[in-house]
Amino acid sequence: MDPDRLDALRQDCPIVKMVLKNEESVFIGTDPVLEGRYAGTDLSRGAVISHPHSLMGGDMDNPVVLAIAKGLQLCDIATLRFNFRGVGNSGGRFDNGAGEGEDILTAVSFLREKNKPEILIAGYSFGAWVNSTVLAKLEMRNAILVSPPLEIFEFDLSELRDKVGLIVSADQDPYCPVDKITKAAAYLHCPLEIIAGTDHFFSGKEEAIIASVIRYCRGL
Repeated sequence: MDPDRLDALRQDCPIVKMVLKNEESVFIGTDPVLEGRYAGTDLSRGAVISHPHSLMGGDMDNPVVLAIAKGLQLCDIATLRFNFRGVGNSGGRFDNGAGEGEDILTAVSFLREKNKPEILIAGYSFGAWVNSTVLAKLEMRNAILVSPPLEIFEFDLSELRDKVGLIVSADQDPYCPVDKITKAAAYLHCPLEIIAGTDHFFSGKEEAIIASVIRYCRGL
């Protein structure tokens, strides 16, 4: 997971402006305070979106995070994307996933305070793994996992059954091999969409991610 490549993709991503115009800056939580971007709606549904690895250049402006946000927004779902502790203007420091799990719970609480009782969590790469660690604590289903890095982190699939609604992956992803994610999706009883011609970074495939998210969310 090359941080320089993540930064280059961020600079080239046309989705950035599309998403930013619908959002407002927010700071959530107290210890630590987390930086985020919130796009509200008048409806009851909301989504928290978590980003790739904090020490590898991951942040809330990652192109895949933005693509997930755009897909959700086009389905009239309020979105909160945020920086994990120690990233950008968020307080605290990297905590190997434990503290980042608490950050997701903070983000969920923010949406509940915004009167969004129907909440799903979505995450890409490291963010997908962190989401998986907190799903057992949350009474919610329909999580979206994009390229969960099965080759890097341990996923307790038994805790995720019936809680994951969609998995999106790439056909050339060394961190989320097609054979492994296909078996995982079958075990979890959830749809799997594999985007062809790309790897873990989905360079130039943001529109395909948006389409996958829309297809799923319109069926909720």
